Amino acid sequence: MSAMARPAQKQATDFGVRLAQARHSAGLTQTQLAKHLGVSQKMIDYYERRAGNPTAAFICKAAEALNVSIDHLLGYNGKPPRKSGPPSQFEQRLSAVRQLPREKQNLVLQFLDSFLHEAQRARG
Repeated sequence: MSAMARPAQKQATDFGVRLAQARHSAGLTQTQLAKHLGVSQKMIDYYERRAGNPTAAFICKAAEALNVSIDHLLGYNGKPPRKSGPPSQFEQRLSAVRQLPREKQNLVLQFLDSFLHEAQRARG
């Protein structure tokens, strides 16, 4: 194999897949997107196929050019990651309060509001 041989085919990164999908949805070729962003077509190809760490500047420009959110390109769906494991004692108690009749829930809320109000006053 010569030193100038093409690299072996690698699986595209998640970012690259989302970038390519957004580009296709916008009806643009790699060359057209590259021209719009002021980069080479090879750079777009690189981001779509191999780049695991796109720059923040590129992500911002690409999102604007493709009329998608930065979160979309990064694969963030707006939901915070859920911690694994059993629910905390606090979460278990909240769940139990949710099972109470409405008037009992209101009593718990009144107590909680009073407690929080006193704690805020104590902090000054």
